Amino acid sequence: MLSMEGLSSFEQIAIWSVLGIAILGLLYAVYLRNQILKEDKGTAKMQEVWGAIRAGADAYLKRQLKSILPLIGILTLALFFSVYIVEPTPEAIERFSDFDRSSVRLIVGFGRAIAFVMGAGFSLIVGQIGMRMAVQANVRVASAARRSFSDSLRIAYRAGTITGMLTDGLGLFGGTIIFIIFGIAAPDALLGFGFGGTLLALFMRVGGGIYTKAADVGADLVGKIEAGIPEDDPRNPAVIADLVGDNVGDCAGMAADIFESYEVTIVSGLILGLALWHITGDLDWIIYPLLVRGIGVLSSIIGTYAVRSDEEERGDAMKAIFRGYLSSASISIVLFGLTAFFYMGNDIPGTWWRPFMATTVGVLLAIGIDRLTEYFTGSHSPPVNEIKKATNTGPATTILSGIAVGYESSVWSILVISITILSSVFIFSGIPGYSTAEITTFVLYGVAMAGIGMLTLTGNNVAMDSYGPIADNAAGIGEMAWSGDPDEGTEKAQQIMADLDAVGNTTKAITKGVAIGSAVIAAVALFGSFMVDVSRAQASLGIPLEGQIQSIGIRVDLPQVFVGMLIGGALPWLFSSFTINAVSRAAALIIEEVRRQFKLGVLSGEVEPDYATPVAISTTAAQKELVSLALLGVITPIVVGMVLRIEALGGFLAGAILSGQLLAVYMNNAGGAWDNAKKLIEDEPSDPENNLGKGSERHMAAIVGDTVGDPMKDTAGPALNPMIKVVNLVSVIIAPIVVQYTELGVVGWAVILVLVAILIWAVRQSKRPTPDVLAR
Repeated sequence: MLSMEGLSSFEQIAIWSVLGIAILGLLYAVYLRNQILKEDKGTAKMQEVWGAIRAGADAYLKRQLKSILPLIGILTLALFFSVYIVEPTPEAIERFSDFDRSSVRLIVGFGRAIAFVMGAGFSLIVGQIGMRMAVQANVRVASAARRSFSDSLRIAYRAGTITGMLTDGLGLFGGTIIFIIFGIAAPDALLGFGFGGTLLALFMRVGGGIYTKAADVGADLVGKIEAGIPEDDPRNPAVIADLVGDNVGDCAGMAADIFESYEVTIVSGLILGLALWHITGDLDWIIYPLLVRGIGVLSSIIGTYAVRSDEEERGDAMKAIFRGYLSSASISIVLFGLTAFFYMGNDIPGTWWRPFMATTVGVLLAIGIDRLTEYFTGSHSPPVNEIKKATNTGPATTILSGIAVGYESSVWSILVISITILSSVFIFSGIPGYSTAEITTFVLYGVAMAGIGMLTLTGNNVAMDSYGPIADNAAGIGEMAWSGDPDEGTEKAQQIMADLDAVGNTTKAITKGVAIGSAVIAAVALFGSFMVDVSRAQASLGIPLEGQIQSIGIRVDLPQVFVGMLIGGALPWLFSSFTINAVSRAAALIIEEVRRQFKLGVLSGEVEPDYATPVAISTTAAQKELVSLALLGVITPIVVGMVLRIEALGGFLAGAILSGQLLAVYMNNAGGAWDNAKKLIEDEPSDPENNLGKGSERHMAAIVGDTVGDPMKDTAGPALNPMIKVVNLVSVIIAPIVVQYTELGVVGWAVILVLVAILIWAVRQSKRPTPDVLAR
């Protein structure tokens, strides 16, 4: 059953050790969970607010599960039967040589389907358990803030680390188990594993993003702008929905997002490692990515536990978090070098440093994007202060200033990613004895290793992201629980939570930047996997090497390829349009509901606010958009490949990667900068007569900017990450089918017509008009 043939004793021990490290990461998450649950939950009023948040979060998760299960079932069957359309790969035939071809198809189809369910299930577990732990932690952080800054930081970050270690542990566990069972045929099943995780991430990103921003926009526009009440005021009926939204968007959504990047990079790394095994005859290229993943889990355990502060009242949370981040990075780089030297140095003399340098460049890329995103979105950075100045002249200049910041940040981000890809070219060029096409495979393997290196610090990245909504929810619980009974202790606690929350905005922006960067690197690596798989499919049809796509490349001078690239470039814009429009529709319903309750006397205290109705509105609205938006990413590449053929599908992928990267970074950083500019004004002493602080004209302008940026940074921008990878994975899966069937026939065109009809339905579903609130 298990496949360890061809592995040395050291390699077999190493693979089992990697599996053990994955389990260690999961046990570390359990250990931290037990620590967190022992912490004090605060006063009865705090627990009352917390109970409402927890009930809303549970309701959302249950409703989401019901919405996505039918499509998961259909795609599981599709993946199972997909292997019956084409011949089994040579690796699958070799791995299961004791069986005939029909049985090999059955085994591979069953393995791909089970791996798909496993990837989807693990992604769901990461999102759901991570979100529930964030909800458990927020009230405990608020309670700890009454004691000290250090306790609050420790609880918030370690609660986030639970999600990080689940991401690390389950991702590594799944990939390693599949490799142990399938051996050199692992990429066949790993495609299902990656697709399952990516599709679930898309669902959770889109659903969570629509939920959180519909509630946030509705609460802010009616509460802050129209009624003039503070953020998280208990009189605002949408405040609980807003707090729940922070968890479903930034905890469940981001955790699933980074988990699928974690899966996809290992999928592309093993596919390209398999190609290098065919070229060099060395299994080291396949084993090394798994060893790197194991090192990453160990480094994250050490680095995340090192995050702490000794300050009692005011401290620098960002400094403590980044110190842990650098600790993990340093440990990783040293162990990468030792592993490459002692393992690959024996089998591949003079070449061991190349994969080591590629993974190191990935770690440096993560740090570079971290610093770049903090520069453009951090509270004390020049760009954010420029937006703050722009609020002096109203909402229009505030919005223009934020747009300019977002545009510029996209340019610098893509330059950093370009340098990373070029680094792989320099690292792997000049290897003697190989053809140009083979050197290209080495380079693409280097890009995949850079992605694996970048996500080495997944435990730290997810911990940073989950820390943000935990701190935000803690501040909201404090605002609601203590608003009518302030004293010296609660004022100190509120200041501590305000400090933690301000850093949380930056950490969320940083991890979104890392998620976008890793999505692009993973997509480029998958693009390389696409090229490799297409060439192998062409070779199986007897097409000579000089006629294969790896040799001739993708020629943009061919009209159909250029059209494919145009369609790919347009897809992220259409997807973003639909997600933002979905937020607008749902926010309109929230606004109507909050206004209705205010008219009943909620503001004056005559009537208690009904928190449940806005929660129900956001939950229902978010689920309506899931399937239609997911279908855009799944069906479009299939139609392009079947109609315009394989070269055009390659152009489609290139267009989607470039356009999606630029658009995602722009929306993420512009939204983050607007948010922190608003926070800076809110931190000023309140003096509306002199246009300072909360309630001032500058504050109103900043709120408008923040409201515009909210669906950009928390819905449309982050959702592009899994969308890009869904498109890439679907393309890799269907590539052999497109190559094999050059003539579509009646059945082929019938399939295309059905798929186009489904696409038209999805577009019409996403273009439903926004409710006319005034008409009601």
